[in-house]
Amino acid sequence: MLLLALDTATPAVTVALHDGQRVLASRDQVDARRHGELLLPSVDATLAEAGCALADVTGIVVGVGPGPYTGLRVGLVTAASFAAALGVPVHGLCTLDGIAHAAARAGVAGGAGAPFVVATDARRKEVYWATYLADGRTREGDPAVDRPADIAERVAGVPAVGAGAVLYPETFTGLRTGGPEHVTAGALAALAAEKLAAGEELLPPRPLYLRRPDAKVPAGYKAVTPRQAVGDR
Repeated sequence: MLLLALDTATPAVTVALHDGQRVLASRDQVDARRHGELLLPSVDATLAEAGCALADVTGIVVGVGPGPYTGLRVGLVTAASFAAALGVPVHGLCTLDGIAHAAARAGVAGGAGAPFVVATDARRKEVYWATYLADGRTREGDPAVDRPADIAERVAGVPAVGAGAVLYPETFTGLRTGGPEHVTAGALAALAAEKLAAGEELLPPRPLYLRRPDAKVPAGYKAVTPRQAVGDR
């Protein structure tokens, strides 16, 4: 098994290579405006560090979000392209699940078996969030997108990690310092390897947006009469 994992659903552009037992190499860069520019060079650098070729990869793992439209689709399209070119399967994982897995493994998620919350920045003064059991692998319900004030009572005092929790500490009062803010492809790959080894089915590589794109088609176009050529006057 040689899994190439990548995620662009958060401001992090993250890539990792995993052999089913451990991460062989990885690249993590945080830049919300350069997903398309940074992703492929990160893949090249990760493969070179591990001493592997792209042709050696036996599967692709990709974070399906939730995340903003533009950044998220960069990773998904790249993953689909690699899978098609190599003739290998592509496996989707919820990006929040990757953060939860990393938090549980680092021991910063919660204490005494308590559930915890993962929240990322959804922009528009909202967060993507979900609640997990202490194992970091069991999500309670589906991910959601909400304004922090609307979920304040539900998350008050609950251990919390992620950039969304860092942005709104007045809502996520159980914020755990030192917890992961963004997903890493290494955590995604490790979680995928565990699930695949256990015979679990992963998600299809389809985007989890949770809301409509920020960009909208302008309404009320002004009609413009074409100018006549000089020779036609």
